[in-house]
Amino acid sequence: MFVDSHCHLEMESFDDDLEEVISKSVDEGLEYILTVGTEESYFGKVRDLIERYPFIYGAIGIHPHNAKDFDDRVEKVIRDAASHPGIVGYGEVGLDFFKNHSPRDVQKKVFVRQLALAHELGLPIIVHSRDARQETLDILRSEYPGGYGVIHCYSYDLAAAKEFLDMGFYISIPGTVTYKTAAGLREVVRYIPEDRLMAETDAPFLSPVPHRGKRNVPYYVKITIETVARERRTDTEALATVMRDNFVRLFLKNPRKDRS
Repeated sequence: MFVDSHCHLEMESFDDDLEEVISKSVDEGLEYILTVGTEESYFGKVRDLIERYPFIYGAIGIHPHNAKDFDDRVEKVIRDAASHPGIVGYGEVGLDFFKNHSPRDVQKKVFVRQLALAHELGLPIIVHSRDARQETLDILRSEYPGGYGVIHCYSYDLAAAKEFLDMGFYISIPGTVTYKTAAGLREVVRYIPEDRLMAETDAPFLSPVPHRGKRNVPYYVKITIETVARERRTDTEALATVMRDNFVRLFLKNPRKDRS
């Protein structure tokens, strides 16, 4: 019944033991996994995964780090890849002003362009936002009314969460919620309505305690969900079921995309 709503199984970190990680995830009770291809070089591997494993779904998009590489040719590649029935989300896209691997003005332009493309394709967006809170909110308000998507790997405060929720977005909680320094995130966790709440690993990144500093894997999402349940004073399995239903509602029961 557990769901990892965001990971990167296509990345090189899993090349040596991918089948073992996936098998272990099934053994640990994961029902669905969403693997997210963040650059063109990963799109083929995402397709291979979703064709090989029926419980793995995919999302594709150009990460803000790679915004400088987005052009008409890449857009066509995304259009073609998004026609696959196992591609259920567009992302991750957004703004990352922490590392600035792409110029900020380029990130903003590409974010707007990809929001329009996601809308055209009928796919919910997966938003990456780091050190760009207000800019992200402003662009989403002006360019993407309706909030059809999820704010992935949430890292902002409660005030920002309320704004994202008011726009209609889901919020996905990463393993950082287990860190001692994450009191603000735990406050957000206690506030989010249960029908807008998801959990993710962002594997291979951001392993929860007690695995912090090591490679993350999809089944560690159980640790995150246990932590969220404890903060919300609810049963872990009941919360996992709610999160599963939220994932299905957003990504798998999408009336905007024909997956027949």
